[in-house]
Amino acid sequence: MTRPDRSVGGTVVSGANADQWTESDPWTVLRLILWSADYLSQKGVESGRLDAEHLLAHVVGVGRLQLYLDFERPLTFGELDAFRPLLKRRAAREPLQYIIGHQPFRNLELKVAPGVLIPRPETEQLVERVLEWIRAASIDAPTILDVGTGTGAIALSLATEASAIVTATDVSDAALGIARENRDAAGLGDLVAFHTGSLFEAVPRDADFDVIVSNPPYIPEVDEPTLEPEVRDWEPRHALFAGADGLDVIRGLVEGAARHLRSGGLLALEVGSGQARTVVSLLEAEAGYAAVRIERDHEGIERFVLAHGATNYDGASAQPAPSTGDV
Repeated sequence: MTRPDRSVGGTVVSGANADQWTESDPWTVLRLILWSADYLSQKGVESGRLDAEHLLAHVVGVGRLQLYLDFERPLTFGELDAFRPLLKRRAAREPLQYIIGHQPFRNLELKVAPGVLIPRPETEQLVERVLEWIRAASIDAPTILDVGTGTGAIALSLATEASAIVTATDVSDAALGIARENRDAAGLGDLVAFHTGSLFEAVPRDADFDVIVSNPPYIPEVDEPTLEPEVRDWEPRHALFAGADGLDVIRGLVEGAARHLRSGGLLALEVGSGQARTVVSLLEAEAGYAAVRIERDHEGIERFVLAHGATNYDGASAQPAPSTGDV
């Protein structure tokens, strides 16, 4: 089966970039992957081969590894036509996750879309720190506040893995729409409630929680030019940047979390590279925290700052956190 040359992202697809094929050879799975990998590499995409495989697997409707069993299968005209615009989008540096519409996170497959931050592996480790503490504290059905939930990745993982009752907030209605879809797909409507608001605006003043967790925006605005186009040009600014030093939102979290954190409860924050010690100082300057510490991610970066609600702090209420209702 032969395939006439057609334009892919403005470039003619031909065998010229793959010496083992002639122009009359069919476009097999392997041929298209190798050509696309080279094409993406020329556009500055470092993971060109992997991304090409994910895109083609998405089009064909199989798992990526299944492609390896079908390397010599000629692709149909319909499959090639469906693949072409996706490759063009990736060459324009649109994130792969936005193109295929989902991202794995721990035990979940989350829907993602433009307007919502793509969950990162570091945040999976933040969830693990919280789970470790819950297990050590032997808390059944812990109450948790997730500030800046985005796709709902943290909230839904904790509800799934710890049977937690989670209140999750975000300033973005678009993000919360995606989060609710992810919640409903996971069947967690009884455990996770989403509310619109900045920081603690949507939380009743007398509500308190066993855990307050957040992966807030923490990139300094001055670092914007150094970011990859996939991040800088595509992901929502409000979920990335937080003032000149990247700590504007974290300061608000530190100032407000103590009054909603139960005595001995856990505050768990993800922070940017080089920020952890400053965040520790912020926490130690507040009266409502104790046992402040830093933990590193798998790359050895000081990525997580953990603290506990002080036992003698009277700003925390004794009222239970809301567990139902969804705004």
